[in-house]
Amino acid sequence: MSRIGKHPVQVPQGVTCQLEEQEIKIKGKNGELSALLSKEVQVTYENNAILVRPRDDSKQARMLWGTWKNRIKNMVQGVNEGFTVRLEINGVGYRAAVEGSTLKLQLGFSHDVLYPIPQGIQIKCEKPTAIAISGADRQRVGQVAAEIRAYRKPEPYKGKGVKYENEHIVRKEGKKK
Repeated sequence: MSRIGKHPVQVPQGVTCQLEEQEIKIKGKNGELSALLSKEVQVTYENNAILVRPRDDSKQARMLWGTWKNRIKNMVQGVNEGFTVRLEINGVGYRAAVEGSTLKLQLGFSHDVLYPIPQGIQIKCEKPTAIAISGADRQRVGQVAAEIRAYRKPEPYKGKGVKYENEHIVRKEGKKK
């Protein structure tokens, strides 16, 4: 029995949920998210709570039970509050700026890196070395943050590069004389 899946997802005020066969649509103040549900799970909506159950006792249905419960919980939280990932840029001359619908990164290359901001994602640069990525879809916010980080991952000797705000870089010792 799934310990995660057996608890219902509470739907807060201002968030609406629609179930149509194998599709779920959740709408809130931050937008609308929808997903096609797996055939192995059964979803019901009653009393401002979404309940996920496996259709049968197969291994696949039990595996997807907790997964779909968490995906639905993330959708509800995303349209209600949203998700934010913060990145830090370390290095001399490394900086970022938002210009229209493009993120301009200066990361020590001979050219600036231009990253087009996708629909449904907001990027803000509070400081030239801090980037805040926010949106309703948790997976897309994390994917955008990973793509930006991949341009210049933090290196282990000086720690230069783009890193997550709470990421700890294991530093290596340099050359010895």
